Amino acid sequence: MSHGFDAKPNAGPVLPAVPDNPAVAVLAGILERFNQLALYLSMAALMSTALIMTYSVVARYFFHVPTDWQDDATVFMLVGVIFLCAGYAQSYRGHIGIEALASILPAAVNAVRLLLVDLVSFVFCGFFSWKSWALFHEAWSEGQTTSSTFAPPLWIPYALMALGMTALTLQLLVQVLARLTDRSAPANPQTVSGE
Repeated sequence: MSHGFDAKPNAGPVLPAVPDNPAVAVLAGILERFNQLALYLSMAALMSTALIMTYSVVARYFFHVPTDWQDDATVFMLVGVIFLCAGYAQSYRGHIGIEALASILPAAVNAVRLLLVDLVSFVFCGFFSWKSWALFHEAWSEGQTTSSTFAPPLWIPYALMALGMTALTLQLLVQVLARLTDRSAPANPQTVSGE
C-alpha cells in the first residue's frame, strides 16, 4: 500500500508533472492555483473548527452557555475541508493506492491499468459531482435548512461538496488527458505508481 506522500523519506516532494499538451497544461495550471487556494482555506477552516470546538466545550462546561450553532458550523467546515482538498491530494497521487499489481505487472500493462483506474475514477467522480450539484440546486431552490435551532441553509455544505468533487473530477480528467497525450514516458515511476 502506498500513500504517495511517504514514497521516499529523504527526498523532496514529488511535484505533479506538467502535461505536454498546451491545453491540458493550462487546465492543470488553473487547477493547481485552485488547489492551492483550497488548501489555504482548508487550513484556516481546520484551525477555526478547533477553536470553535474548544470554545464550545469551555462555554458549556464552565459557564453553562448553550452553543447550538457550533455543531453546524464545524460540520460545514469539515465538509469543505474534506471535499475541497480531494483534488489537491489527487494532484500528488496522495490517495491510497495498492501497489501489489504494480510490482508484478510489466510496465506497459501497468500503464494501461493506471489509465483504466483513472478513467473509472473520473466517471465515478463525474457522476458524484453531478449529483452533488443537483443536491445543491434542490437545497437552494427549496430553502432547505438543518434541523437544529440554528438552522443554517443546507446549500452551503452541498456547494462545498459539489465544488470539491468537480475539482477532483477535473484533476482526474487532466491526469487521463496527460496520460493519453504526453509524448514521453514519465522519468520518475513514483509519479505514476499510485492510484
